[in-house]
Amino acid sequence: MLVLLWGLEADSPLVEVRDQLDLLNVPTKFVDQRRVLETEIQLSVGETVEGCIRMGSEIIHLEDVSAAYVRPYESVGLPQIVAAGPESAAWEHAVHVDDILASWSELTSALVVNRFSASAANGSKPHQLERIRRLGWSVPETLITTDADEARAFWKHHGEVIYKSVSGIRSRVSRLRVEHAERFADLSSCPTQFQQYISGIDYRVHVVDDKVFACEVRCDADDYRYSDNEAPEIRTFSLPHDLEEQCRRLAAAMNLPLAGIDLRRTQQGEWFCFEVNPSPAFTYYQLMTGQPIGEAVALLLANAGSEFMSARAERVEAGSFSTGMCAAKD
Repeated sequence: MLVLLWGLEADSPLVEVRDQLDLLNVPTKFVDQRRVLETEIQLSVGETVEGCIRMGSEIIHLEDVSAAYVRPYESVGLPQIVAAGPESAAWEHAVHVDDILASWSELTSALVVNRFSASAANGSKPHQLERIRRLGWSVPETLITTDADEARAFWKHHGEVIYKSVSGIRSRVSRLRVEHAERFADLSSCPTQFQQYISGIDYRVHVVDDKVFACEVRCDADDYRYSDNEAPEIRTFSLPHDLEEQCRRLAAAMNLPLAGIDLRRTQQGEWFCFEVNPSPAFTYYQLMTGQPIGEAVALLLANAGSEFMSARAERVEAGSFSTGMCAAKD
């Protein structure tokens, strides 16, 4: 049993999960992106997926990995790669490492939290919102446009409107105000997503396999993550049983063993779902509430090991599994 962690070693969720795995005595290997220039990968895809990662003198045999928790950034954004430039060998190497590891994470039989293919829906907020709606959730009415007149008409119809990024790139959600109208001319070259403003209380729900951790967020800011005047009040919340089940089904339908679901409840008691984060920074909420989210992620990764080892034993017995693809350098 071996759990692979991939990302930046300073990333809080990765650190928390590694610490929890250590408490469970589960062996881990950390592929730190800061070491990308000393990272080499070999991958062989056939009846089985085998290969190895070499970082200096350290070798990780990928066929030994029973589960992986991946939160990588683009390695080309690292200072040393940016300094080298897009035409450099360093840049090409960083892209190569990212691509091979991402491919392995899609092809491996190990549990991956979360596979990039499952996370892809978050790259288009409108696409993801439509999937959420089809799964039975109430969602805010949405307009994506490059037409200033359409935007004004949508605003007039709803009275209160917010705007935010169309893509998965993190953005600040803001209420549309009178002073923003002078920027409508920019819409012609910048497709923008407008949504009906839903008044109510925010909830963040983390689903880890079949476990559900919900918290209530009290804050007057349009986007509590960027509250300028007050720190949000975050506390543990018990969802109604049917809503808890609906959150489990939503995460499962999107093939996300770990998901961060953003909800809002109106004064009339109607629940709206805004989006599903496939790589949630859960430690922020864990710190505020004491919910054992990191422990749940670690247990999910650890429990995947027994099934993995049983399947591996069957492949070895059948003669369809080999090890030792990478040898240590002299």
